[in-house]
Amino acid sequence: MSKMRAMVVPEPGGRFRMEERDLPEPGRHEARIRVHACGVCHSDSLVVEGHMPGLGYPRIPGHEVIGVIEALAEDVEGWDVGARVGVGWFGGACGYCGHCRRGDSFACENIRGATGVTRDGGYATHMLALASALAHVPDDLEAVASAPLMCAGITTFNALRNCGAGPGDLVAIHGVGGLGHLGIQFAARLGFRTVAVNRGRDKEALARSLGAREYIDSDAGDPAQALQAMGGAKAIIATVTSAGAMQAISGGLGVNGTMMVIGAVGALTVDSFDLLGKRAAVKGWYSGTAVDSEDTLQFSRASGVSSMNEIYPLEEAQAAYDQMMSGKARFRVVLKVDA
Repeated sequence: MSKMRAMVVPEPGGRFRMEERDLPEPGRHEARIRVHACGVCHSDSLVVEGHMPGLGYPRIPGHEVIGVIEALAEDVEGWDVGARVGVGWFGGACGYCGHCRRGDSFACENIRGATGVTRDGGYATHMLALASALAHVPDDLEAVASAPLMCAGITTFNALRNCGAGPGDLVAIHGVGGLGHLGIQFAARLGFRTVAVNRGRDKEALARSLGAREYIDSDAGDPAQALQAMGGAKAIIATVTSAGAMQAISGGLGVNGTMMVIGAVGALTVDSFDLLGKRAAVKGWYSGTAVDSEDTLQFSRASGVSSMNEIYPLEEAQAAYDQMMSGKARFRVVLKVDA
């Protein structure tokens, strides 16, 4: 049998090791993907550090996958061997099984595997994925450049198009990092009056080059007051990983404004009187389904949205992961997977 290579986490908190395994055959509803690139996402730490109870180890992380279909189960329809595909966070997410339409992937008892979490992911030359998790990838989108769009991209794009803002509305992107640098591009190209908010001035020029009309230095003053001086934000896309920073900016929402929380911070305190007085809201948002991934890829292709990446070979997954976790990456980290 042919072999595959994978960077494996042997146990919770363990360091990556290279393993050679037999090439897996697709089971019911599955496709085997030849991986070309896989993003290294902060959410991978849930698996690497053992923060997800009940997972079996060893485990292969990775949920920002671009590759090519190499083999298909006999029951898979609508896909062909050789097709370029992307696979994101949720493999077989809610909305595909037909039993319900709750759109709640975390609560659904029938969810059949999250890529790189409950099923092995893309830190490997090959992986299996449910056909319902596959997204078409345009031929002219390069694999390494596109990989982060399967999680960071879809999360920011989907949050923006579900935040309630319309063209010309004031939208603040809170944080100019791995998520924020994509959020600025998407917001500007969706026609929003885009404001970037970040600590210090070192990223102001970059933020403006990505499409921000205004820039707020949260170290120089109250960011909520600065947004109110601009008329109040219709939406704030909170990409930072600091609850205190989110709390400090939530008062910048305008009437009927919404803060979309896409950075994981745990407990978050907001002023309920402020929300009541403005009919404002704080809402969490995760990535989306395969259809949302396709929308993200097509919009990025059409509008020129691109991820800024640091690239590592598969064999250096530990170094890539460490760089991502250090917070020093500018701005995403991607594994380039050679044959």
